[in-house]
Amino acid sequence: MELLRKLEILADAAKYDASCASSGTEMRDSRDGKGLGSTSPGMGICHSYAPDGRCISLLKILLTNACNFDCLYCVNRASSNVARARFTVDEVVKLTIDFYRRNYIEGLFLSSGIIRSPDYTMEQVVSVARKLREEHRFRGYIHLKTIPEADEALIAEAGRYADRLSINIETPLEASLTTLAPEKDQRAIRRTMGRLRLKLDETAEAKKTVRRARPPRFAPAGQSTQMIVGADDANDRVILSTSANLYGAYKLKRVYYSAFSPIPDASRALPLQAPPLVREHRLYQADWLMRFYGFDADEIVEENEGMLPLDIDPKLAWALRHRDRFPLDINKASREELLRVPGFGTRTVQRILATRRTTTIRFADLARLNVIRNKVLPFIVLSDHRPQPSLLDGASLRARLRPKPQQLGFGF
Repeated sequence: MELLRKLEILADAAKYDASCASSGTEMRDSRDGKGLGSTSPGMGICHSYAPDGRCISLLKILLTNACNFDCLYCVNRASSNVARARFTVDEVVKLTIDFYRRNYIEGLFLSSGIIRSPDYTMEQVVSVARKLREEHRFRGYIHLKTIPEADEALIAEAGRYADRLSINIETPLEASLTTLAPEKDQRAIRRTMGRLRLKLDETAEAKKTVRRARPPRFAPAGQSTQMIVGADDANDRVILSTSANLYGAYKLKRVYYSAFSPIPDASRALPLQAPPLVREHRLYQADWLMRFYGFDADEIVEENEGMLPLDIDPKLAWALRHRDRFPLDINKASREELLRVPGFGTRTVQRILATRRTTTIRFADLARLNVIRNKVLPFIVLSDHRPQPSLLDGASLRARLRPKPQQLGFGF
């Protein structure tokens, strides 16, 4: 099979991995010689974002989309009627180096279906990273998917070459995984996560110790995971509780949420329709609240509700449920209280804290602080502003703050 055809198949097969996904757009190419670049699908270049906001272009592919497992939700499952392909280790290395030298990419995201055995597959994945680092002195970003139940020595070797390692938790509930992917074991996945955390902790501890030799390198960008949303009946409260547990138990850098996509010849055990994409978006917003705003998973979603509202963001929904905590005097409130005001981001709170050290913040200062006034004014008190109690307590506040419907673009 030609390398280009393999690239088409194995890049397309990797698009379901949300951990470095890029959004879909209209199809364009430059084969007519009248332009530059292409958005053609399945060619393997996607974009990931660093914590500081930098966009990183990655070659995102599978080593092979053949797989021993028959996970019902996976388009690459053993019983799936899709074209199969497999790269050799040298082909992946050559593609990565060629793309990098052409300035198409800054790194590699490599995953794989499981063939022969977890150890054999992991050996192949690690071989790619080893060749890139040792033979080609490749210093770009490498993200490797870890194969569950692979030998610990292989995991350690993967961490020596990769910047980030990840292993998919797949579903929020262990019982769902048993039903949808009976060959996978969530306890084994968690054991691998635990081993990764131990290695990361050992490396971090070794860096604190004064010694002549540098500690062995191990996945400096940490580990992440991905969870499928909507393939089972787990509600958002369960999903966020699982994420909170993963962050706490394994110190994950990120939990990615991937809305279930109906696949050809799907099992009857799967839903017929995909969940609304906005649900995935709300989960990312809620995840952000847990990681950067001090929210607990249990307080983001009410126990008797179970699901995040789709029409407003989770932080606004929390504020509307706890109106007794507002309005808040932003010249006196603590950082933790300010972070709970709808419309205040972490940078805005930092600017407020810095500003009020030297002056009293007034209504006119909000524009200078880049605050969206319509959103925050019902919840805050300033020296020259206090919202009417009827506004904060009124039933119409939710409708007033809800984003207005937007007309989608026309095709003419």
